[in-house]
Amino acid sequence: MRRFRFTDPGFRAVFAAFVEERRETPEEVDAIVRDVVAAVRSEGLEALLRFAREFDKVELDAQSLRVSEAEIAEGAAACSSEVREAIAFAAGRIRAYHERQRPADQHFTDEAGVELGWRWGPLDAVGVYVPGGRAAYPSTVLMNAVPAAAAGVGRIAMVTPPGRLQPAVLAAAQAAGVTEIWRVGGAQAVAALAYGAGPIRPVDKIVGPGNAFVTAAKRRVYGAVGIDALAGPSEIVVVADGANDPEWIAADLLSQAEHDPAAQSILITDDEAFAARVEAAVQAQLATLATGEDAAASWRDHGAVVIAPLDEAPPLVDLIAPEHVEFAVEEPERLAARVRHAGAMFLGRHAPEAIGDYVAGSNHVLPTSRAARFSSGLSLYDFLKRTSFVKCDEAAFAALAPATVALAEAEGLPAHARSAAIRMGRG
Repeated sequence: MRRFRFTDPGFRAVFAAFVEERRETPEEVDAIVRDVVAAVRSEGLEALLRFAREFDKVELDAQSLRVSEAEIAEGAAACSSEVREAIAFAAGRIRAYHERQRPADQHFTDEAGVELGWRWGPLDAVGVYVPGGRAAYPSTVLMNAVPAAAAGVGRIAMVTPPGRLQPAVLAAAQAAGVTEIWRVGGAQAVAALAYGAGPIRPVDKIVGPGNAFVTAAKRRVYGAVGIDALAGPSEIVVVADGANDPEWIAADLLSQAEHDPAAQSILITDDEAFAARVEAAVQAQLATLATGEDAAASWRDHGAVVIAPLDEAPPLVDLIAPEHVEFAVEEPERLAARVRHAGAMFLGRHAPEAIGDYVAGSNHVLPTSRAARFSSGLSLYDFLKRTSFVKCDEAAFAALAPATVALAEAEGLPAHARSAAIRMGRG
């Protein structure tokens, strides 16, 4: 963990260098991913089954690749009633939040008499990648599949690495409206969703988090399909004054640190004594966390405490452009209103980021690695597309045609010009 003071000489340059440090996995994976994607694209099912043997050490065939309806039902039923109720609660809130994002179609006639407008419609098919490595992630299923279902996507294909499917994940798939589940993970799963492989039909867009191989594969197939984003390690910034309970703030910082040794947790406070209490609380909580090894590495290598006036927090948050930012202060809206770059903001002492991960209703799939400067979190819009339309009668065409001809001729495109001019009797 590093400590920065706003009053130190050269603070801005030193802190900016810290923010810019690379935290992605250092593995050179692109060459492997290139070969995997190419093999699945050319060989289909045969390559998929071969990689299951090679990478996952399991034997699969075309039948066992798909998780049956009976397996899904049986697995979901094995989920505890408490967790099933929590999944239903979360799914309902996520659905309600995203349904409010639905945009309206438009149809209007302008002053030239031209009818214009647009209409929105859902994608036909979406693939959802659900990791299976570090833990079971029912929240990943909900946050990616519920908005797709709310948008009206008819086919939602989930892929997850082979192995025991956790009951909570299967219960979440049922609640979210997932239509099919496949036992395949890694770059080969992304390639199968993009190009098809045996019984797995191609989709139009791939969403969901994954490791470096999954991210590299999403980058490689983009263009053949859409993708949500290229996710990096998790991030949180907590802006807190000394009136907070240091145990609460320590827990909030560790809530992201436990995701990954490359995750980043940053505290910004104007109270140096409070910062020391938070640091002590972090160390005490690390000793009891089941995820303490990863969290400790994250806090040690990428954590930071910044001592700065709270009025300086918004520009610092904008510099970081974090995935999550908490304002645990007396008047959180005053500071939050000045922030331009953040994936999601959590306002007040009783709004920890963890509620956003699960049940607030807003989406937890958010931009990382400073991408909040130019992108937003997953939403209903990611599963919709907009089609525009134009309708001209003779009078409306006459109002638009001369400028069309002039611009087409200026661009050296005579067929374009003729297309309009011929209707003007000048062809």
